[in-house]
Amino acid sequence: MIEFNNGSEQKCSMGGMKKKSMSSSGKTSQNTPTDDKGKKAETKKSTSKPTQKQKLSVIVEEPVGMKAIKGMKAITTQSLSRAIGVKISVANAFLRSLETKGLIRNIGGYSGHRIYELLGN
Repeated sequence: MIEFNNGSEQKCSMGGMKKKSMSSSGKTSQNTPTDDKGKKAETKKSTSKPTQKQKLSVIVEEPVGMKAIKGMKAITTQSLSRAIGVKISVANAFLRSLETKGLIRNIGGYSGHRIYELLGN
């Protein structure tokens, strides 16, 4: 209750509803189109064909990869991918193929962070 100087009392509640920001009030009026009955109008979905992802295969040529490996102190998937300019998955596949051929050997590392050693030369 608030009492004024003239003796009248008036009931007043403090607070009330929070004023919505301009961005949220604009979004609600734009996102809810209504028809004559006051219900939300159904939005039509476009019937475009789903596009399939193209599978790109990038293969590291062995001379280019071996040249990059010979200059490295620690041969890792991350360092090889950075040196050649390919994705880590491509560099990992290349290192695994070299390992099966017997050109490099896994000497350490853990959980996908393997360290390899160049065999031979």
